[in-house]
Amino acid sequence: MDGTLTRRRTSAAHLTGARPDDRDLRRRRLGVEPFRPGLLGWIVPALVTLLAAGLRLPGLGRPHLLIFDETYYAKDAYALLIAGHELVWPDDADTAWLAGDPAPTDEPSYVVHPPLGKWLIALGIQALGPESAAGWRISAAVAGTLSVLLVALIAQRMFRSVLLGGVAGVLTAVEGHHLVMSRVALLDIFLMLFVLAAFGALLADRYQGRRRLADSSPGAWLAWRPWRLLAGVLLGAAVAVKLSALAFLAVFGVLVILWDLQSRRDAGARRWGAAGLRDAALAVLTVLPVAVLTYLGSWGGWLRSQTGWGRLWHESHPAEGLGALVPGPLRSLWQYHLSATDFHTGLDAGHDYASTPWTWLFMGRPVSFHYESFEQGEAGCAASRCSQAILDLANPVIWWAGLAALVLVCALWLGRRDWRHGAILSGYAAGFAVWLLFPDRTMFFFYTIAYHPFLILSLVAVAASVLRAGTDPARFSSRAIRANRRRNTVVVLCFLLLATAVSIFFLPLWTGETITYEQWRLRMWLPSWI
Repeated sequence: MDGTLTRRRTSAAHLTGARPDDRDLRRRRLGVEPFRPGLLGWIVPALVTLLAAGLRLPGLGRPHLLIFDETYYAKDAYALLIAGHELVWPDDADTAWLAGDPAPTDEPSYVVHPPLGKWLIALGIQALGPESAAGWRISAAVAGTLSVLLVALIAQRMFRSVLLGGVAGVLTAVEGHHLVMSRVALLDIFLMLFVLAAFGALLADRYQGRRRLADSSPGAWLAWRPWRLLAGVLLGAAVAVKLSALAFLAVFGVLVILWDLQSRRDAGARRWGAAGLRDAALAVLTVLPVAVLTYLGSWGGWLRSQTGWGRLWHESHPAEGLGALVPGPLRSLWQYHLSATDFHTGLDAGHDYASTPWTWLFMGRPVSFHYESFEQGEAGCAASRCSQAILDLANPVIWWAGLAALVLVCALWLGRRDWRHGAILSGYAAGFAVWLLFPDRTMFFFYTIAYHPFLILSLVAVAASVLRAGTDPARFSSRAIRANRRRNTVVVLCFLLLATAVSIFFLPLWTGETITYEQWRLRMWLPSWI
């Protein structure tokens, strides 16, 4: 039997053009040792997902109001269901909506965000009805819950640790900024979900591509990349929620090119630069068209209609030259986007809860989505004065520690050149830096949810370094290593418990519970939070 196995290995090596020792060397250099988390690798992510669902689904109907920008997106979602595009609503539309009698006009509405996020909100309205506040919020809650599962699985695979995957999942599940954005009918939670899923697909593509290189010749073609194509679909979907996702498409594209170059170099390819650029060219020729088609598909309702805003622009603006080769509806869509781009770059209206990106780093101005005050005897208020609030406030321990962790991850990346640290920083930079290009634009703290998973992953990266402290077998005895591992695990779990305790303290501000005014004031740690 041993002889048969040896002959098979030799034959396989002959077919791939690699000797067994060459293949083993490439496996080590490419880091493709299998990771088998076992049953716990599914149980732990499942448990944190249940925790996330338990925090996001109950009480979605409270308050029965269109809070903050729900007044736009929920009504736009309903209009999509009945017309395929957004419609203008009368001035008293909120009152009729809350009474269960939504009645838009027949006039098409000009909106500046692509339709996919609103279509997802529409799924909940279709299932539960527009008369239910849970109906227009349920899709966001599902998206938020799924993102907790993805964060747990991504962290588990990146750091090859079920424990660290569980830490990432719990931190995301209990974090208030993520919780609030999962319980309101805004677009940003869907943007975050698609960006995170695309990042996960690119990670899977990286692992799969390196395994294929390890088992073949260093210069082999890797033309079929299904995970990469899926990432293209997901990034196209992210852009179809909000155009700011274009930053992730660009940054992740650069990241993938660098990964391809490094993979070819680690595999020992003689002309690794040319081979890596060939991979990049294939990615551009396959992924970008998939992303574009996905994005255009989200506009299907508008394209099929004859009444959407600007839909017939091309009929009054005949094409010239090569422009005549472009179908009229697509030319109208392009003109629509030019108008929307002007709106986005020129938006500078004042707002009480507007903030600049630099204040997002330390959570200087969270957004109050809802606040209502009650006197004794109103709405179950047993004190002289009570408050009911939904404040988009992050867990201070997680958010501030996350900022410190990002600095440490940056230092670790510069010192170790660990690809994981670079990947985390790229996601954070894509979500944050794009807003620095528009310093005069009106912006809000809740935009940060797009790169929230990468802040969590930065905390996990630091936790991974903590868990490794004092475990070098060249410097410590086996007994000391066991003791250090126990100590390190306790440190990580203590941080997790502290973050959870702080979330329990702030939970009433995230879920709209009625509490005394004094209890509400106790949670306003900074004057800018009010």
